[in-house]
Amino acid sequence: MGGFFGVASEGDCVQDLFYGTDYHCHLGTMRGGLAVKNGTGFSRVIHDITNAQFRSKLEDDVKGMRGREGIGVISDFEDQPLIIGSHLGVYAIVTVGAIRNWKNLAKKAFAKGAAHFSEMSGSTINPTELVATLIDQAGTFTEGIRHAQQVIEGSCSMMLLTDDGIYAARDRLGRTPIIIGRKKGAVAATLETCAFPNLGFEVDRLLGPGEIVRLKADGVEQLSPPGERMQICSFLWVYYGYPASAYEGINVEVARNRCGEALARNETIGLDVDIVAGVPDSGTAHALGYAQQSGVPYRRPFVKYTPTWPRSFMPQDRRVRELVAKMKLIPIRELIQGQRMLFCEDSIVRGTQLRDTIQRLYDYGAKEVHMRPACPPLVFGCKFLNFSRSKSELDLAGRKAISDLEGSACKDLSAYADPDSEKYAAMVEGIRKRLNLTSLRYQRLSDMVEAIGLPKAKLCTYCWDGAECCTAKASRCACAGSNV
Repeated sequence: MGGFFGVASEGDCVQDLFYGTDYHCHLGTMRGGLAVKNGTGFSRVIHDITNAQFRSKLEDDVKGMRGREGIGVISDFEDQPLIIGSHLGVYAIVTVGAIRNWKNLAKKAFAKGAAHFSEMSGSTINPTELVATLIDQAGTFTEGIRHAQQVIEGSCSMMLLTDDGIYAARDRLGRTPIIIGRKKGAVAATLETCAFPNLGFEVDRLLGPGEIVRLKADGVEQLSPPGERMQICSFLWVYYGYPASAYEGINVEVARNRCGEALARNETIGLDVDIVAGVPDSGTAHALGYAQQSGVPYRRPFVKYTPTWPRSFMPQDRRVRELVAKMKLIPIRELIQGQRMLFCEDSIVRGTQLRDTIQRLYDYGAKEVHMRPACPPLVFGCKFLNFSRSKSELDLAGRKAISDLEGSACKDLSAYADPDSEKYAAMVEGIRKRLNLTSLRYQRLSDMVEAIGLPKAKLCTYCWDGAECCTAKASRCACAGSNV
């Protein structure tokens, strides 16, 4: 996934930049970087953060950095920020999103005279470098950003550090947020609002879909207005957003509490359990909502050890994911043995880690283990963001169950997204058996949407129902990008 932070200040901005970027570490596991501009040019530092925290890797570097404007990024994939020299001038750039048509865009860039792209592992190219190439095809930064927004299929929010301020641009359908904050003598832009309070910033405004602004210490200038259509990712509230953050003015923790309450209200069987618990961390708020609504006591049969296991968002190596998932969760036998337990979880993606966690509960003496995910079954692989590094959507727990029922060649998935269909019930039963759960009941999509608090038309729900960003039944959604 990834996240970024930028700040323009009347004085030195490095401390705000360093800590503001650090508040995005839950979104990425691979790279962390900063770039600042001062009187002598640009300074940049990038570090591998797969085996150490962002702060510990960069704290020595920032001691020698000075500047009044800067951008920082936490990435789950590529090296960032990049320093680019072009006919528009020298600038630094960071991006968040997923470019699905990168091969086609690179081919067209070569046809227009692009010299080369740095190759990454797996014969891919750095998507941030590709975005810079698209921007450089225009006559101004604003025109170049608009051009990139139009031709990219997937999503791409970005920030550019230039000689004339910081350009911040939200992706064209607003799948990821950008929020502007202010304090005396400084303006900042962030993906996560949790970066603001401890740095003294107050939320000033939200960028709309596709909106482009320029930040300077004395204010924010709109360069391109927002579009009317928004498809912000619902998973921000359900799964990977930070509890203290708010998007579109809706706090994550509050939305998760409402999700849990909805799960409890919709129990249609006479379920008798001893405790309600959450799978740490993101399942905790859902469980608190469930416990509040149901009256069943909330307990913590697992505690999470974070001092030396700081992140486990989505390591690419399956063995690393499983190791981190096991080592971070420490069971408490006294709260498990002999108990009928109901767990709330943000979601079931692959289910491999969860299956091991459930088995550990039985090993510690649990009598029953019930599971209530806060969102519907994931049936479709995300096309718009990199929240999952699965190599195939067939890795999804839902798709594995469908494959067991119909084979991997099943094309019509609509019935499996309908919670009232027999096929849906069969899929859920397949997942329950695979995970060895006493019972499994998913959140209904309508209840999840209501808990978030935005109209469904403004949310991306593709992972669950396959709904595209427009209603046109064409071979490719017209909102996903243009064919230039």
